Amino acid sequence: MTTSTPRYSLRTASPAKTRAEAVVVGVTQGTKGPDLASGAEDVKDAFGRKLRGLLATLGVTGKAGEVTRVPTGGVLSSPLLVLVGLGKDTGPDAVRRAAGAAARAVPNATSVALALPADTPELVRAVTEGHLLGGYAFTTYKKNGDDKAPSEVVLLSPTARRADVVTAFEQAQVVAAAVATTRDWVNTAPGDLTPPLFADAVAAAADAVEGVDVTVYDEQQLAEMGCGGILAVGKGSAAAPRLVELVYAPEAPVAHIALVGKGITFDSGGLTLKPGSSMTTMKSDMAGAAAVVQATLAIARLGLPIKVSTFAPMAENMVSGTSLKPGDVVVHYGGITTEAQNMDAEGRLVLADALVRATEAAPDAIIDVATLTGAMVVALGDKVTGVMGSDGVVDQVLAAGAAAGEESWHMPIPEAMEERVKSSKIADLAQVDWIRWGSGLYAAAFLREFTAGLPWAHLDIAGPSFNSGGPYGHITAGGTGTAVATLVDYARALAE
Repeated sequence: MTTSTPRYSLRTASPAKTRAEAVVVGVTQGTKGPDLASGAEDVKDAFGRKLRGLLATLGVTGKAGEVTRVPTGGVLSSPLLVLVGLGKDTGPDAVRRAAGAAARAVPNATSVALALPADTPELVRAVTEGHLLGGYAFTTYKKNGDDKAPSEVVLLSPTARRADVVTAFEQAQVVAAAVATTRDWVNTAPGDLTPPLFADAVAAAADAVEGVDVTVYDEQQLAEMGCGGILAVGKGSAAAPRLVELVYAPEAPVAHIALVGKGITFDSGGLTLKPGSSMTTMKSDMAGAAAVVQATLAIARLGLPIKVSTFAPMAENMVSGTSLKPGDVVVHYGGITTEAQNMDAEGRLVLADALVRATEAAPDAIIDVATLTGAMVVALGDKVTGVMGSDGVVDQVLAAGAAAGEESWHMPIPEAMEERVKSSKIADLAQVDWIRWGSGLYAAAFLREFTAGLPWAHLDIAGPSFNSGGPYGHITAGGTGTAVATLVDYARALAE
């Protein structure tokens, strides 16, 4: 459960005259020292010549993420001024991060006014999303879980009455709510979000959104369908696997996309057991499934004219006498066979079944999202998503990620990977070949075998899906909800 959501409003009021308990302004790193960013002109005028000396005395630099609180002493109507560093940039990414930092800067204020740069729809969206997500907290398991979020947040913008700005403001709240619920699911203890419980949560969320149909397949139905990959991974657990499928079909859609997300609710590594320290964040191995589900629901809530078919295979990868064994051959939905050798490379086995299901929906493009490989974290770090697949779709995903403020990078699938993937002597495909180099690219090549040649992109979110450190910008500790906003922006671009 997240903290309670404040009441957000959009106004043209002056930040110097607002009676909110705290007013937030941006500070940039200018060539002549720190300076207040656009949106704070009235505050700058109110302090006059005293401002530069005040900033110097307080050691304010404008460095990104820097937060300084200043009692106004009656200079402003608000008793507290919060200065948030933007760095040298005042674009949407910098503003989104600054708004996130600001959300944690005044935990005891009941009302906050945001006077950050917000004169375009893009900046209004960034401030709204940043503040909502920066103030996120997961309190379900806290004995004293009452949050200290403000009851009212006012976003000040000189363009507040423009229709496109109002739309951006309202849509940002929908996307932020979807990201927050994704974080909730990722942060939930794995014992409380087994595949059946996760499927129930998704079904309940989908039922609450008009125009979305949901179907849940249990283990018996999966066996009848021939979903051997999902069943193989899940058979070592007392909690049976599931496959959840969503369809959002608006009237006269201009495009049809299929989304596929990896839903491993806990990954012990199976018989290829992970070291204990590597299991501590493995409740997050379902972040891909959470992201595609919440992106679908956000697209539906926004009423975008895009048909979305979504497939979320769910399993718990555990150790028991019935666990999948090295050397077993998996028969996937559709008949392709895989020789399994690494039980800790289970994600590709469940995704394979779901990808074939996705091809049968005959979409214009398929996008899968998965916490798939540690190799991608080695390659790109823990804040950047690796994107692979068909050039056209990959380019669109990268553009969507840039618009959403989620870092991504195009990774290749070298031609040699196809031969490696087909190197099994007893099955159609080899799940792994134990060559360390390029193993994240190998995984993408493996998934490509199940896409029937359709335009496709694979997002490996193993790094950015979970933040094991402290909060920064609009990213809080734990699940991050990455890929939700990217997928929504991808659909937005198709709609336009």
